[in-house]
Amino acid sequence: MGTLYLVPTPVGNLEDITLRALRILKEADLILAEDTRTSGMLLAHFDIKNRLCSHHKFNEHQTAEAFAARMAAGEVMALVSDAGTPAISDPGFMLVRACTARGVKVECLPGATAFVPALVASGLPCDRFTFEGFLPQKKGRATRLEELQAEQRTMIFYESPHRVVKTLTQFVEVFGAGRRIAACREISKLHEEIIRGTTAEVLAHFEANAPRGEFVLVAEGCGASQKRGRREHRSKYAAMNTEERNDLPED
Repeated sequence: MGTLYLVPTPVGNLEDITLRALRILKEADLILAEDTRTSGMLLAHFDIKNRLCSHHKFNEHQTAEAFAARMAAGEVMALVSDAGTPAISDPGFMLVRACTARGVKVECLPGATAFVPALVASGLPCDRFTFEGFLPQKKGRATRLEELQAEQRTMIFYESPHRVVKTLTQFVEVFGAGRRIAACREISKLHEEIIRGTTAEVLAHFEANAPRGEFVLVAEGCGASQKRGRREHRSKYAAMNTEERNDLPED
């Protein structure tokens, strides 16, 4: 019985790949790649000359079972996406499901992914969060946002640069202009940047500055928004003198 290794690859900085990932890529019988051209450049950089084969969203329905059967017969394969961890908004789930159904061992290596550093650096609560990935482009998009309006956990979205302004506009309409958000772009790359503020403030920034690069949008949940408002109210109250407190209207 063979093994399937899910191997994270850098989302930007090539130094983010792990030593174990490099070893697995060198030792695997076959490397399955979302785009063989992109992965080919990565492998060439690290002088890895293993054979590559395409496995992407357009052919995974047809290839997953065949690759799983080969691993069940003893082959060891490594799956990589263009960047980050396979199966996170990338192909991989179908192959994992086919392998587990056949009893093939599946190992996912820890490593690079875009949403974790964006969440941690956002300045928003990261003890509880929901990863939404890419919103539907057309049908179901408004419905999904409405469903998330009352979500109390921090929310994480992936977005492409040409839809960022549209998405932020919808955030203002659905979540409100005062909801806190962090727009993180080009994670771990040369021009990495995080714009923090309210949805209205971040929208205004990108209306004035054309979005570039891939984005992770991190938005606070409605519960966090309400708690923040109560904390700010208590802080203002604590800073008041006795006369100012006496002038406040009764509840």
